[in-house]
Amino acid sequence: MPNKRLKGFSHTPTLSGTSHELDPYLPNNGNLGYRVSRYDLTLDYRVAPNRLRGTATVTATSYQQLSRFTLDLAGGMRVERVTVNGKQSRYSHRGGKLAITPAAAIPPGGALTVVVRYAGTPRPLRSPWGEVGWEELENGALTANQPNGAPTWFPCDDHPEAKAPFQITLTTDSPYYALANGVLISKKRAAAQTTWVYEQVEPMATYLATLQIGEYEHRQLADAPVPVYALAPRRLTRQFDASFRNQVAMMDVFSELFGPYPFPLYTAVVVDEDLDIPLEAQSFSTFGANHCDGSLTHERLIAHELAHQWFGNSVTLGRWRDIWLNEGFACYAEWLWSQRSGGKSADEWARYYYAKLAANPVKVPLADPGPKLMFDDWVYKRGAITLHALRLRLGDSAFFQLLRRWTDKYRYRAVITEDFIALAGTYIGESLNDFWRDWLFVPELPPFPEP
Repeated sequence: MPNKRLKGFSHTPTLSGTSHELDPYLPNNGNLGYRVSRYDLTLDYRVAPNRLRGTATVTATSYQQLSRFTLDLAGGMRVERVTVNGKQSRYSHRGGKLAITPAAAIPPGGALTVVVRYAGTPRPLRSPWGEVGWEELENGALTANQPNGAPTWFPCDDHPEAKAPFQITLTTDSPYYALANGVLISKKRAAAQTTWVYEQVEPMATYLATLQIGEYEHRQLADAPVPVYALAPRRLTRQFDASFRNQVAMMDVFSELFGPYPFPLYTAVVVDEDLDIPLEAQSFSTFGANHCDGSLTHERLIAHELAHQWFGNSVTLGRWRDIWLNEGFACYAEWLWSQRSGGKSADEWARYYYAKLAANPVKVPLADPGPKLMFDDWVYKRGAITLHALRLRLGDSAFFQLLRRWTDKYRYRAVITEDFIALAGTYIGESLNDFWRDWLFVPELPPFPEP
C-alpha cells in the first residue's frame, strides 16, 4: 500500500466545503455546481390510491457559474412547475434528472431558492441492491432510501456528503400516524386530514430522510436523559414490550461508550408487516413485525440500528466506498451490547466471525469493496473485526477515547476512511501503516490479532 494513501490526503467536511465530486459507486446520483443548505418539503399523501403531491423548496449556494443545473428526481414523479429565486424556469425531466435552466445565470457564490412542484404515484427504484425508496404497504407507506432511493419522493442532491437540515410537512388521512425525521413541532387536524410538521435541525444526508405512515400507537419509553419512543401497531404492544425491553438500557450503554446521543430523541418503529431487514433513518429506526416476535431473537438488530445514530447518521460516510465506517461500527456495537448484556464477549464474536471469513475469503479490500458488494455481510463483519483488532492494538482506554472523540469531532459531518486513520494515529505512539494496509487495503485476511 503506498504511503500516500495514509498521509498527505486532503478532505474538507461537507458543512465547510465549497464543492464535492460525484461518487463513482453511484455516478448517476448527486449533482455539481451548488451546495444545498436546507430542504423544506410540503407533502400531501393519500394512502388508498398511493398518491403523492409535493412542493420542495431547496435552498442552496452556487460555487460556480450556473446557467443550468440538475436535481435528482425519479420518473415516478411528474414535475408541474419550477421556479428559481421566484422566477419561473424552464426544465426537462428524464433519466432520473431534473435539469433546470434559471431565467438568469447564477454567479459563483449566488443564492439559490429552487421551488419544485410535483405529483405522482411514488414507487420504489429498482437497483443492484433491490428495490429502494418509496414502498407502499398494505395499510400505509414507508421510505427506505439507502443508498439512492430518496429521489423516488423528493427532488434532491442525492449524495451522502451533501447533508442539510430538513423541515418535512406531511398531510395525510387522519386515521394514520405520520412520522418523519426530527422533532414534531406541530400537528393539526382538519376534517379527514391531519398535517404533521417535523423539524430536523441537525444536517442529514438524503438517504436518511424517511417517512412512516400507518395506523400506529405512539408511546414514550423514557423521557431522560434521551427521550425514547415506540411506534407500533396496537396488536403488537405485548410483543414489542418483550422484544424491545432493553432499548432504553441500550441507549444508556451506547451513550457511555460512544459519547452523548447526537439527536433530540429516538423512536423504534415496528410496521404492521414483515420486512427483510430493519431500516436506519436519522432519529429513528424501522423494524418489521417479524423482528417483534416477543423474544430477544432480533436484539442484535435493535442494537445495530441504534448504533447507526452515531455511526452513519451523525458521522456520515462521505463516499460509498467507506461503507465500513457505517456498518463495521454498527456491527461492533452489536458485540459490545452482547457483552454488556451477559452474552458472548466482543472478543468471542470477533473470533467466531473471523473463522467464517477465513473459510470464505473475498478478493476485494474492505476500504473499497465495490458497489455490488458494499452491503454484503462480510463488509459488516470484517469492519467490526478491524475495530476489534484496533482495540487490541490500542488498549481499551485509548480505543474508547478514540470512539468518543470520533463522534464528537465529526458530529453532523461527513467523513472518509482517511479521517479515521488520521485520528486513530493520535492515540498511539507508533505507526499504524502496516495495520491499516493489512486490514483495510488488501483483500487477504491478516492473522487474528493477539493482545
